[in-house]
Amino acid sequence: MQRMQRAAGAVVGSAVGDALGGPFEFGPPGAFSARFPAPGAGGEMCGGGGWDPGEATDDTQMAVLVAESLLERGGLDLPDIFGRFQRWAAAEPKDIGLQTEDVLTNGMPWDLAAALHFQVSRRAAGNGSLMRASTSAVRFAPAGQEATMDAARRIAALTHGDRAAWEGTAIFHELVRVTFEDTDPLAALPDTLALVHPGHRDRYATVLAPGWHPGQATEFNGAVWPCLGSAVWALRTTTGFEDAIRAAIDLGGDTDTVAAVTGGLAGAYYGLDAIPARWTQPLHVPLPGFDGRVLRLADLLRLADRLGDGFGDGFGDGFGDGLGDGLGAEPGAAPPSSPSTG
Repeated sequence: MQRMQRAAGAVVGSAVGDALGGPFEFGPPGAFSARFPAPGAGGEMCGGGGWDPGEATDDTQMAVLVAESLLERGGLDLPDIFGRFQRWAAAEPKDIGLQTEDVLTNGMPWDLAAALHFQVSRRAAGNGSLMRASTSAVRFAPAGQEATMDAARRIAALTHGDRAAWEGTAIFHELVRVTFEDTDPLAALPDTLALVHPGHRDRYATVLAPGWHPGQATEFNGAVWPCLGSAVWALRTTTGFEDAIRAAIDLGGDTDTVAAVTGGLAGAYYGLDAIPARWTQPLHVPLPGFDGRVLRLADLLRLADRLGDGFGDGFGDGFGDGLGDGLGAEPGAAPPSSPSTG
């Protein structure tokens, strides 16, 4: 599979998982399958809980802001990313994590805000940095293991002062990177865990172990390590993109983020064409604070194209304008439309 298929799968897959999971956030386990018992029947992009059908939440909105900073600044410009986050937060998005909101609005400079928040609260191991990591994982994958994990930690630290969040985001980056190299990310877990800070390695080894089940989690899946563990579990215990997303949402709790992380991993693993068209057609990503912009599938594909231009296997050759026209289409289904930015 070409890396551009995997890169677009990671970006779009994360957004799709986010939009599907949003309406079920903080609901009970099994709610998704109870409402949609027959896989493939359609209607799953139902909206609810304040979300329109197909609307992506803060998870994807922040991932887009990271992506656009990386592209427009030509690299990792941490003050710029933080400034974009602040502009977005000031526009009162529908959803924003309490910790993230405090860091972005406490008036402290970009390089102190998260650290000072952690010093006071001692609670900063939420999944808010992991949820937005799909785009940066694609961008830094060609740079290699050390560079992608370092970038993940630095971006995570903008809003999360607890190193647990840094390490979880770094693991996600590395799993996406090895998947782009046609390596099984599950087989790469032991080597990846060896790169995790010793103070956090054991907790991640526990939740990423083959026999672990999310029901064994000792913390809510809004914490970074059970969130990542749940996403890896969903990938490990299913055989396709759709089933992985269903399994993630059916866990209940922080369903948008668990499904977004699952979608990033499963999208990279199975590729763009594995994502059902009925899920990508209504997908849209509003960007509060950015002149009413709304990104749709075609925009996300172009974003993935630009993020992955370091791969050199077809990116930049019209990828964002054509690839995905028949993605995930069931027999007899019409190809998804590619509306322009709203």
